[in-house]
Amino acid sequence: MEDVLATKERAIAMHRAIEAKEPEQPASLVDWKNIWKPLAIIAGVFLLFYWLPVDNNRFSGAVIESLALVRWYAREHVLLCLVPAFFIAGAISVFVSQAAVMKYLGAGTQKIMSYGVASVSGTILAVCSCTVLPLFAGIWKRGAGLGPAIAFLYSGPAVNVLAIVFTARILGPEIGLARAVGAVVFSIVIGLIMHLLFRKEEQAKAEAALHMPESETERPLSQNVVYFAVMVGILVSATWGEPTEPAGLWHAIYSVKWLLTGILAIVLGVLLVKWFRVKAYKVILAAAAVLALAVIFPHEPLIAFSAGIIALVVLTTTTRGETESWFLSSWDFAKQIMPLLLAGVLVAGLLLGRPGSEGLIPSQWISGLVGGNSLWANLFASVVGAFMYFATLTEVPILQGLLGAGMGKGPALALLLAGPALSLPNMLVIRSVMGTKKTFAFVSLVVVMATISGKIFGYIFI
Repeated sequence: MEDVLATKERAIAMHRAIEAKEPEQPASLVDWKNIWKPLAIIAGVFLLFYWLPVDNNRFSGAVIESLALVRWYAREHVLLCLVPAFFIAGAISVFVSQAAVMKYLGAGTQKIMSYGVASVSGTILAVCSCTVLPLFAGIWKRGAGLGPAIAFLYSGPAVNVLAIVFTARILGPEIGLARAVGAVVFSIVIGLIMHLLFRKEEQAKAEAALHMPESETERPLSQNVVYFAVMVGILVSATWGEPTEPAGLWHAIYSVKWLLTGILAIVLGVLLVKWFRVKAYKVILAAAAVLALAVIFPHEPLIAFSAGIIALVVLTTTTRGETESWFLSSWDFAKQIMPLLLAGVLVAGLLLGRPGSEGLIPSQWISGLVGGNSLWANLFASVVGAFMYFATLTEVPILQGLLGAGMGKGPALALLLAGPALSLPNMLVIRSVMGTKKTFAFVSLVVVMATISGKIFGYIFI
């Protein structure tokens, strides 16, 4: 009888619990998470344009400065500097085997060889701080030593031939040379220090290191060397700026720059026929058209140069095989870099204006933080550069605006040495590959050395 009563009480309790329970709400037919985000973006853009201070003189002047800076870049640097550089970068990715580069960085390779190759790898790879990460992870997992791997990691984006030439062209030859030399020295010194800091791990890893297999390449190394020398020669001669001195060696080279460019272009045409299987009649027709434009417009060399670029595009896209791959790779670089570069120029012009002009940020603010050559100014530039992400070449127009706004040359070099090789996303990936301690040591070494180098450079070129 007691069991029956207990069962009845439990049934009553369950019934009351069911009655007390709130009815279930029907499932929403809308995924609000996917609506709030675009809605917030649309609202933010609306408010931005609604409160746009178009009547403010500083704002309207900054907009004009940004557009003027983009126009100047389009006229002075895109055709002469960027387009040839894109073709060089595309050729590097097609004709140079990455495996052939990485095999010299193994733990069993002599230090002179491994550090020497790693320190100049940027001139071969032409990558940014994020593009170099898969290559770094690959050689690290294959058994590359920590020192050479770190040297490779730093020099990959830092010794970028596109960026070095662009820096010298825009910011001056002394900063361009200091950036090139500093980047090579940095990569070796930082790699050696990292090796010493973690030498016990390195000794254990060296014993089990795996060597890269011999790479197979279709083209002999000598042909690649000649080809790249001609392409770099065209880039350097076409971008040779007019020196300030009216006489001397630099002025003499400037006076014959277009003749040198034409001679090198002829050599490139011969190489296209001899080594790249381009039809000779195509090259002859292209050369005739370019020469005719040079004769018709003798005082407008950009017309003939532009025609030469168009001719190279036609020759590479109408010849199947590796030349077609060359163009496609060059086009990939252009698609990746050009929008970011122009966006960087626009932002630099809007915030900082052209050299000698004002943007949204007053020049006294910049001079107060990174002006002069104090230790704080160099350290601030190094830290900010280390955490910012610079797409390839975008650091140059940004620094040009900063220099025009009062930034010291020392802090400018410090930012150039720390910025392109590091970024916040770069640090996160490096940490996932080799751990927190090694990442912290690497970033700290880059910031400290960039600060010291900027201080020395600013003292010399004050």
